[in-house]
Amino acid sequence: MRHRLTAILYTLALCFSAPWAWAQVTCTTLGQNPSTAFPVCGTSTFAQASVPTCGDRRVPGPCNNVPLTDKNPFWYKFTCFTSGTLGFVITPNSLSSDYDWQLFDITNRNPNDVYTNPSLFVACNWSGDPGLTGASAAGQNVAYCDGPGVPRFSRMPQITAGRTYILLVSHFSDSQSGYSLEFTGGTASITDPLEPLMQSTKAACDGARISVKINKRIKCTSISTNGSEFALNSPLATITGAIGVDCTNGFDTDSLVLTLSNPLPPGTYRLRIRLGGDANTLLDNCDRGIAVDQELPVVVLPVLPTPLDSITKPACAPTTLSLVFRDPMRCNSIAADGSDFVLTGPNAPAIVSATASCTNGLANSIQINLATPIQTAGNYQVAIRLGSDGNTLINECNVPTPVGSQASFQTADTVNARFTWQILNGCESDTIRYQHPARNGVNSWRWTFDVAPFNSTQQNPQVGYTTAGDRTVSLTVSNGTCSNTYSETIRLDTALRADFEHTLYVCPGERAQFQDRSAGNPVSWTWIFGNGNRFVGRLAPDQTYSAPLNNSIRDVQVQLIVTDQLGCRDTATKTIQVPGNCFIAVPKAFTPNRDGLNDFLYPTNAYKARDLRFRIFNRAGQLIFETRDWMKRWDGTFQGNPQDPGAYVWTLEYTLIDTGQRIVQRGSTLLLR
Repeated sequence: MRHRLTAILYTLALCFSAPWAWAQVTCTTLGQNPSTAFPVCGTSTFAQASVPTCGDRRVPGPCNNVPLTDKNPFWYKFTCFTSGTLGFVITPNSLSSDYDWQLFDITNRNPNDVYTNPSLFVACNWSGDPGLTGASAAGQNVAYCDGPGVPRFSRMPQITAGRTYILLVSHFSDSQSGYSLEFTGGTASITDPLEPLMQSTKAACDGARISVKINKRIKCTSISTNGSEFALNSPLATITGAIGVDCTNGFDTDSLVLTLSNPLPPGTYRLRIRLGGDANTLLDNCDRGIAVDQELPVVVLPVLPTPLDSITKPACAPTTLSLVFRDPMRCNSIAADGSDFVLTGPNAPAIVSATASCTNGLANSIQINLATPIQTAGNYQVAIRLGSDGNTLINECNVPTPVGSQASFQTADTVNARFTWQILNGCESDTIRYQHPARNGVNSWRWTFDVAPFNSTQQNPQVGYTTAGDRTVSLTVSNGTCSNTYSETIRLDTALRADFEHTLYVCPGERAQFQDRSAGNPVSWTWIFGNGNRFVGRLAPDQTYSAPLNNSIRDVQVQLIVTDQLGCRDTATKTIQVPGNCFIAVPKAFTPNRDGLNDFLYPTNAYKARDLRFRIFNRAGQLIFETRDWMKRWDGTFQGNPQDPGAYVWTLEYTLIDTGQRIVQRGSTLLLR
């Protein structure tokens, strides 16, 4: 609820800890709820003599810090026909009254969404001051929230052609004094340019009533209850009454029912517009009347039976059929067990029930429900027969439909999207050919792949794959009525790939070992060991390598060439390091001067060591270097700073791979500069 508290009231509220409250009262007067809003246009001033007390429902909007409500509301609904700004003025009958307003865009929405959806907000003014309010060129902001001293006029909001809006006018003052609402000053048009006209007529089968359809909604208040706005060109009957459809629940309508003094016999008559007893014709919401002397024909048909007109095209494998009749049929003439109908055709299932959606006891369509789905393609017929209630269907004129009246329809077979495939292996890529048999009239295919081209509409596409693994494929097929989708996961073998494991370091006198790890189903293996030896076969023999000269390290390239049954080949090349010796030692001195000679301190040739730990300490016993990777070497610095020449203590721990023996060593090395 909206609060307007002076400093005194606010202090009292704090002292007594009680909110300023207003009891919510349900609104029952037409126009006081969004669903029954007044339809308005831009050419008239709308006067409300008094405002019944009700409402107080929360209204969301931009004023989140103030609980605003629709206290004592009236709602106005309109459509924008020309985009532009919307200007209007609300003038209280008593200038001491405080009126507020908020505008919403309810295009394609339930009008009651204004209570729950803040995004419908367009503009508002909840000023706490009495007097005139609205939207005008004098307004600075499109939204003003609660409080005394807040401007009473907001900036004119922009509205858009084709959209529907609803305006809340809320009377915050507790009196029931009314107001007037005038749309003025803006550039938008909310006046429908369409002139009102009679659009069509239909005579009841008994000739005692005429239904009239108007091309737009007209005011219920402009309809004379004696039907004096209408005249017939026949002396056989006069118009004695007129009722607007749904006028008891709203302000306007587009349909009327005229009552005649006598039933008209079959024939064609003329219905004419004239000035009624209220001195006007039928008026739209902008008070424009249907032109005097507009005429339309009224055809009274002979009372005839209503045959079955057609059957709505059924879906795939239907279990319900919708029967269409030209004239309304009496719902009480429909046998609930569906016995008014018989279905024939290939493998036609039994009818088990019949239903209809009835208005005033009449329906133009009837649904019959089947025991099982129709799954066989072909021509089917539904015929009328005497039902278990002793009659056929009866139309609104109480004429039964003749036995044997029928209508036909066609159905399609159900379809199956299951497909087959053929894998064509290749050296660089594999190709899969997909095939679908196109049974039961299938004429549409939609394939989805997980690689390019990703989609296809061909019946039998083929796709290339450059990587192995699980490939997911989906197909949807249709014959125009029935459709089906099927997915399959296809495993492609790993492509041919040469690979092997080997001894990384081979010390003098030791043997290197090799183990094939190739993928893709090779059938032949050729090893080239880099020591002058070759071998054909999967299980490679151990190899020895001569030590390099000058105690250096020599890199030897080893190759494995594999071939599969398609003749595809792949080669893997790896390196073995052959050191001059595998004696683990720490140099006695090193010179970190970056000349490429003896620049680092580390345990050399630690190829046979595992779980290694190498640490270096300065003369103060401070740990300045540590590693568990013997190839990580000390460059003579600590925290980026070069260390002084002198002796540095080191410790070395490792386990010999061959024997498992744990070795612990300690020594010192000179740093020379």
